[in-house]
Amino acid sequence: MKIRTIIGAASAAIAIATAAPASAHDVGDKVTPNFAQAIPNIPGKSLIAVVVDYPPGGATAPHTHANSSFIYAYVISGSIESKVNNGTTRVYKAGESWFEPPGASHPISRNASKILPAKLLGVFVVDTDDKELTTPVK
Repeated sequence: MKIRTIIGAASAAIAIATAAPASAHDVGDKVTPNFAQAIPNIPGKSLIAVVVDYPPGGATAPHTHANSSFIYAYVISGSIESKVNNGTTRVYKAGESWFEPPGASHPISRNASKILPAKLLGVFVVDTDDKELTTPVK
């Protein structure tokens, strides 16, 4: 694969990561692109990582994820309360993780603490052409 193609795919992925996840987040949450790269041995797929900073008591609006996205979520610091699809609501502490299947609904994603911040790393394996990683539920 030519370097120009890789750079172009990574630039597109960063643009997606910058624009799309933020649209599903409430004021006060900060979504920062961390990594984006086309996966050279899986044509049409990219790996995108974002860091979500939750202020004390912060929450993400209910949302769905792209139908092509498989997500690995890792709590960097603090505690995150999460519910995926119709599963059990759980609190994950720093060092714990979970996954979200393609097209998942994420009705609950919030800082479990009202006094301490929390930080989450979200890693997406997604179709490179997907324009939105998250869509708010209306």
